[in-house]
Formats: sequence, structure tokens, C-alpha cells
Amino acid sequence: MRSFTFYERFSRAYHDYPSLSKLLVLFTVSGGGLVAYAEANPTNGAYAISSSESESKKKKVVVLGTGWAGTSFLKNLKDPSYEVQVVSPRNYFAFTPLLPSVTCGTVEARSIVEPIRNIVRKKNVDVRFSEAECYKIDAENKKIYCRSAQDQNLNGIEEFVVDYDYLVIAIGARVNTFNTPGVEENCHFLKEVEDAQKIRRTVIDCFEKASLPTISDEERKRILHFAIVGGGPTGVEFAAELHDFVNEDLVKLYPGVKDLVKITLLEAGDHILNMFDKRITAFAEGKFKRDGINVKTGSMVVKVEGKEISTKEMKSGQVSTMPYGMAVWSTGIGTRPVIMDFMKQIGQANRRVLATDEWLRVEGCDNVYALGDCATINQRKVMEDISAIFGKADKDNSGTLTFKEFQEVIDDICERYPQVELYLKKMQMSDITDLLKESTGDVAKESIELNIEEFKSALSRVDFQMKNLPATAQVAAQQGNYLANCFNRMEECEKYPEGPLRFRGTGRHRFRPFRYKHLGQFAPLGGEQTAAQLPGDWVSIGHSSQWLWYSVYASKQVSWRNRALVISDWGRRFIFGRDSSGI
Repeated sequence: MRSFTFYERFSRAYHDYPSLSKLLVLFTVSGGGLVAYAEANPTNGAYAISSSESESKKKKVVVLGTGWAGTSFLKNLKDPSYEVQVVSPRNYFAFTPLLPSVTCGTVEARSIVEPIRNIVRKKNVDVRFSEAECYKIDAENKKIYCRSAQDQNLNGIEEFVVDYDYLVIAIGARVNTFNTPGVEENCHFLKEVEDAQKIRRTVIDCFEKASLPTISDEERKRILHFAIVGGGPTGVEFAAELHDFVNEDLVKLYPGVKDLVKITLLEAGDHILNMFDKRITAFAEGKFKRDGINVKTGSMVVKVEGKEISTKEMKSGQVSTMPYGMAVWSTGIGTRPVIMDFMKQIGQANRRVLATDEWLRVEGCDNVYALGDCATINQRKVMEDISAIFGKADKDNSGTLTFKEFQEVIDDICERYPQVELYLKKMQMSDITDLLKESTGDVAKESIELNIEEFKSALSRVDFQMKNLPATAQVAAQQGNYLANCFNRMEECEKYPEGPLRFRGTGRHRFRPFRYKHLGQFAPLGGEQTAAQLPGDWVSIGHSSQWLWYSVYASKQVSWRNRALVISDWGRRFIFGRDSSGI
């Protein structure tokens, strides 16, 4: 009998018995450390259907998309009573926050992607995948129409129809060009893995072209001018990555052109990183200035040609042009055509993205849910339901609301309308009764008694705190997790609802509404320095935040394979530098 090496034995044991496998990874560089630990969940192997009757009882859930929202939903769905069909033109999940690192070879593309079949193959839920694009949603008949993503001729069978009981739309968004002439034809985008790989090849091509002896100095300057449109997190991180790539690696390989490289960051607003704390914005602008990155705020791009970009100064209205060698467009997101068509069907044609309720259901469609960048929560206003809230709380129908009556619905109000809590926090009030005391005068809580007009007056300013959630991976992942938990407890919550009171009906809502919990955000600024803005308005900038960034991004990878590859890529970059082959 053939003997196995230690590695072969370990590998076989890991794949055959994942429930027994525990893994500890320790990575240290220059005194810093990163420790990650995980224990695989026990699996039941392939889920077997005991009878055709059980098969027929399964509800079919169709998931469109394998991005942050869709993958989070699939990972957390545990109820085997569903039959899941995933449809996406991309058969993998990509860790998009590391795309700027891929553009410059800091991290390899294969390190941040995980095949979707790997993610779902050990689940006890029946999950099937089709590599195809959904081009039409028929909510009335509960069908979606799909087209194969394969380029090969499939003899006329490249289109197919999928029925569903529940539809989860998580197809994300496309790049928003704002109809600016020439953007589609001349700019690179940074939204997919293929975009990052294309940028990487183009950067190397620019340096190779500039090194040719037949090129004039003026043309070399143009070729080595990298223009980045958009001063948000993606644009800023790419500018920082490109600067480090050029100054730490490429100048050693192309010494003849190192002094001709120029990086320009164009932003229509007054500052870059507008969504961050002002301290981070100021530090980022100052650091980029010291690093030689040209930051032009108040400059809106109005036209992009093959070799020139036209910009308009927001204050003066003056239009000027600048030559460039490569342009990267990173200025926001737009709605995909299939979503625009679906919105017309359900009466949401005038909206920018799909509108959902607080339970992520598409408004007007009972069994259709939308998550991530393709949707936004249409939070109900308190003032729209103020009479219903008053009537529900006024149990004795006296026409006035006592403190005791109000106290019984306080928690339901705060849970149903999150803007109430935000308003109290802004006004530095301990609870909602302080808001009522403000309207009735300085009286004891037990003496509070309001009529409907006083009640309206007390809550009239609350709805001003309503805000749309940002289109980030963090929001999408939390929404996917929330919806999966709802599906896992669907039967239980039908019998025992756990949500807030129905102010415009009887009983309670089945589930608690989705509530986003902000865990912080990062802005890598190059030179092993990162800005971190964490909950509680805590701001950290510098090398220590960079190590925090490494730790968080490694821990957030979807598999141990990804963690090992990403960490090894970082280690390789520290030792050998970035890969400049362009492959």
C-alpha cells in the first residue's frame, strides 16, 4: 500500500472532515502581527431529499448576483426547506475593497476571488448555480428571463426562464458616467476584477511606451500623466497605490522616465473623501500634496477625448484641457438596465434605484427582495403615521395620551422609525419622553398628557434625520445576512411575530426591520499609512491604522484560501516588491 506524506494526510483529512479542521495563521512583519483563527462548521454532506413529496414542498428562492449582498445571503441561509437557484454572469465572489491593490500588483487578482460553488458546496441547503445574466424580471408571473454568459454558440439554447417563489435581487450597480461625452470610450473603470487587471496592464504599457527612443519628451509627459476622476475612497486609494507603485518599484526599472510621471486627482466637490471626518480629509489632502499628487478640487470633467480631458472650474465656469496617458473614472454608481425595466413595470420609473421597505421587500411586490447597491430603503416617515400611532397608543380613546399609555409603545416607535433614535442622539436626549416634556413644559414624566396636536408638534422634527444608507460593501453584506436570518426563521415568525406593532393594522410585523450598524471605514493613503474612522467618532491616522486595516481586511475574506493568498501577497510585496510584468 502506498504511504502518504504528512501533507497529503493533512490535506485529505481537511477536505474529508472539515468539521474537525481548525486553523491558526500567524503573520509578522517588522514587529507587527496578525493572528486569525477559525473553526469550520460541521456539515451534513450533500442534502438528500427523502421523498418526492418533500421535494415538492420546497420553496424556490432565486438569487440574482454573487456580490456582497448575494454571497452574504447564501453563506447565512441555513434552512434546508428552500431550493436555491443562483443566477449571475460572474461565477465567483470578489473582495472589491482590495481592487485598488490589484491594479498595482500589491495583491494578485486570484487572491481576492472565491468560486461561488466553493462557498455553497458544503451547505445543507440545495443550491444550484447558472452562469447567466438576467435580462428581464416578470414579477406578476414570478419568472425571470436569463441569457447565458458563455460566448460559445449553444445552438439556440442560450436563453432560458426560471420560476421562483421568492426572488432576491442583488445584482449591484454599474458605473455612472453622468452622460459625460467620451467616458465610455476612453476611461478605465474600477468596479470589477477585470477592470483592475486592465488598469494594471495599461500602467505598464504606458511606461513601456514612454521608454521607446522614438518618443518625444512632450509625448512622454503625456503618456506618463495618470488622471483619476473622483475623490471618493476608491479614487483616493487608487491614487495612493499608484504613487507607491511608481516610487517604490517602477522608478527602479524605468530610471529614464521617473521624473516625468504625474498623477492628478480630479474632484468636483470642495474636498476629497467628503464622507469622512474633516480631520481625515485635511490629512489626506496634505499628504497627497507632500507626495506630489496633484489634487484638483472643484473641477468637473465635461469631456474626455483620446488624449485630452476637458474640465470645468465649478466656481468660475472656466473650461480647460489637460493631456493624459491613462484615465480612471471612479465617480459613483448607476442603475443597471434590467432594474430600470423592472422599475417601470412596478411603478417606480421616476426613482434612481429600487425602493424597498424596512424589511428589504420591493415596494409593490410581496415576494421580491432587493439588497445592496441596486436598492435603497424607503424609510417610512413618522408624520405619515402620526395619527395611527396616536390612536394605537390611546387605548382608552380619551383623545389624550398619558405617559403610561405612551410608555407601552415607546420601544415599538423607536424600532419602527430609526430616525427617532437619531434625533434623540443629536439633541442629546436620554429617551423619547424628554422630547414630549419639551413640548408640554417642564413637568414630571408621570404628569405628561398630550392631545393629538401636541403629539404632532413633539415629533414634527424627527423625520429630518432620515438618511439613505451608503452604497458600500458593508451595507450590502449586513443586508444579505439580515435577509438570510429572516428566511431561516420564516415559519417560526409566522406563528410568533417578533417585529414592532403594526400601527396601521393589527398584530405585529413578522420580523424586526433591518437596522444598519456602522462598523467604521478605512482610507489607505499610501506609504503604509491609513486613515480609520470608527464608531464613536474615533479617528486614527498613521502606521498603526495600516496594521488595523491589514487585520480587518484579512479577517473579512470569505475563505481561508483567500486569507492565506492575500497575506502571502502582502508578505511577498514587503520582501520582493510588486510585480511589474503587467500579467
